[in-house]
Amino acid sequence: MLKRALLFAAAFALPLAAVQAAPADVAAAVSAPGRPAEAIALDAGRKPAEVLAFGGLRRGDRALDLFTGSGYFAEIMGRAVGPTGSATAWEPANFLNARSREGLDAIKARTPNVAWFSAPANALALPERAFDFAMINLNYHDAYWQSDRFRFPRMEPDAFLRTVFQSLKPGGTILVIDHVANPGGDTRAVVDALHRIDPATVRADFERAGFVFAGESNLLRNPEDDHSKLVFDPAIRGRTDRVVYRFRRPAR
Repeated sequence: MLKRALLFAAAFALPLAAVQAAPADVAAAVSAPGRPAEAIALDAGRKPAEVLAFGGLRRGDRALDLFTGSGYFAEIMGRAVGPTGSATAWEPANFLNARSREGLDAIKARTPNVAWFSAPANALALPERAFDFAMINLNYHDAYWQSDRFRFPRMEPDAFLRTVFQSLKPGGTILVIDHVANPGGDTRAVVDALHRIDPATVRADFERAGFVFAGESNLLRNPEDDHSKLVFDPAIRGRTDRVVYRFRRPAR
């Protein structure tokens, strides 16, 4: 009788688990109507469907987009995780202006399960064990940047990553994409000059914060970029050599 009961329970439990474990339908989210033309124009260079599939975004995930910028990835993630999931976007208050606020508000109107907030770059606070998935697209290097001109304060990478680590659920994943710098040199000086970062620095920082390295993708590598140009240089903008790393918070 006990054996029959266990089999009966398993028959109903397995389909539910399968639904919860299903990959997010990122390709459908990217191709769905309603995304602005300026976002669609970035798809070829950013490969969002392939990148988020590599990252392991799942249906029902609570996702976090750090340094969201225009909200490009937040909108895609919000659509992809479905109505049982959500996407939260953070933009440093130091980067916000009327146009970016309007754009982020428009995303929230189009995709109701997307929310956004701002806080000073050096004062980010996040709820603990709240997110299944997080990403930082092309901005982790800004944890080493400081600019009086743009009123961007000095951040401390270790403190920033402690906050991010605590915000992920055990077993949660973070995807990090950034412009590649040549090895060597002072990280802050390189970031200030080129807005690039040595991938070895990224990996060392995340592992020091407690994350476990969980893979690398060559999806956005470009061997024609020699890493010597500022990423905003028209000769390379949008086509920089980019590292794509996946890290995981240990399950225990």
